Amino acid sequence: MTIILTNDDGIDAEGIRSLQQATEIVFGVKGAIAAPSREYSGCGHQVTTHAPIAISKRDDHTYAIDGSPADCVRVAIAHLYSDVKLVLSGINHGGNMGVDVYMSGTVAAVREAAFHNIPAISISHYRDRRREFDWNWAAHTTARVIKQLLEIKLPPQSYWNVNLPHLDIDEINGIPEIVFCEKSSQPLPLGFKVDGDRVTYAGRYNLRDRSPNTDVDVCFSGKIAVTQMSV
Repeated sequence: MTIILTNDDGIDAEGIRSLQQATEIVFGVKGAIAAPSREYSGCGHQVTTHAPIAISKRDDHTYAIDGSPADCVRVAIAHLYSDVKLVLSGINHGGNMGVDVYMSGTVAAVREAAFHNIPAISISHYRDRRREFDWNWAAHTTARVIKQLLEIKLPPQSYWNVNLPHLDIDEINGIPEIVFCEKSSQPLPLGFKVDGDRVTYAGRYNLRDRSPNTDVDVCFSGKIAVTQMSV
């Protein structure tokens, strides 16, 4: 059974190494990495159809692909491997909640897998910029979530979107509660910094709508938000 790992932060991101650690905890083997050679954050479900996609083999099960996260999944399942049974995307350096799923390359990767009825889970780590990520904690937490989700049978062309909270190191005591919740339907608060005839996005992620029992509220409350999605 081949497990494909990808992301949108790029193949050298710490999050995908943490995800690989999680697969080793769950399955006893490292997943095969097929990830973008550079960052593709916010690319959505972009795919490459009119240009060659370069593939650089780093070792027997690590491929840097010059394409989007969705490209990576397409290449992995149709060209690199013939027995892909699971696609995991992440661990994203930042949350992918609510309407983020439409912009996220991390989520697009597992949506692509779901198109082909391959079980898939995207994992993102909400970022509180006052704190550093603890990737070892993230790996063990993600492993627990993966184990639980794989026991649940999903309808065809469905997938899971997971968001880990960003807790203070002093608050971390085991694994936070896993909460199955709805995707927030509210957009991110918009804001732009103006510099002459140019503007730079400056929205404040932490001020987004926190309607009860939505992924945003659950994650911001220090729990693990899990949302069932479909294509």
